[in-house]
Amino acid sequence: MKNPVWLFDLDNTLHNASPHIFPHINLSMRQYIEQHLGVDEDEATRIRQDYWVRYGATLLGLMRHHGTDPRHFLRETHQFPDLKRMLVFDKPLRHTLRRLPGRKIIFSNAPRHYTEAVLSLTGLGDRFSAVYSVENVGFQPKPMLSGFLALLRAERLAPRNCIMVEDSLANLVTAKKLGMKTVWVSTGSRRSPYVDVKISSALELPNRCGRL
Repeated sequence: MKNPVWLFDLDNTLHNASPHIFPHINLSMRQYIEQHLGVDEDEATRIRQDYWVRYGATLLGLMRHHGTDPRHFLRETHQFPDLKRMLVFDKPLRHTLRRLPGRKIIFSNAPRHYTEAVLSLTGLGDRFSAVYSVENVGFQPKPMLSGFLALLRAERLAPRNCIMVEDSLANLVTAKKLGMKTVWVSTGSRRSPYVDVKISSALELPNRCGRL
């Protein structure tokens, strides 16, 4: 692939959201569901997890089954009083991304304000030629096919020229079925026929991308 286009997920791909950011988002989502659906803590947790498993994003389940306003939901559940302190990030990644040939695009299920804040605080913003948050794909989050197609159409890309870098296997399945090359960022031992290259950190990309 001479001039690949890299499609990068954000959370747990370019930074580690598990220690501080994901617990904060999960709590915010649970509290939002409690307040707006009038359920208790246990039921709100069940709903959040059920929709995430069924649809790949809690938001999609809330939109489909409860008519939730996606912009209000995303604004209320992605508020961070001290995001800089919560970020866990490998600073050498800026240099790593510079070494990769081809264009690089962010493709995240997160909202625009949060995505841009993370890119700014990590100093990664200038490494990407475009940023696609969930608003840009009509609130059709990965792994939904329509979200992928919206990005491909907008950027006039052929899937065969794209490399998807993700921590979510479900999202890579969609990418692979479209004809993209796939890179799974995972420290687990599981293998998948939908994954071309498996790495434990995005820092490994320059040494491994030759296979793609």
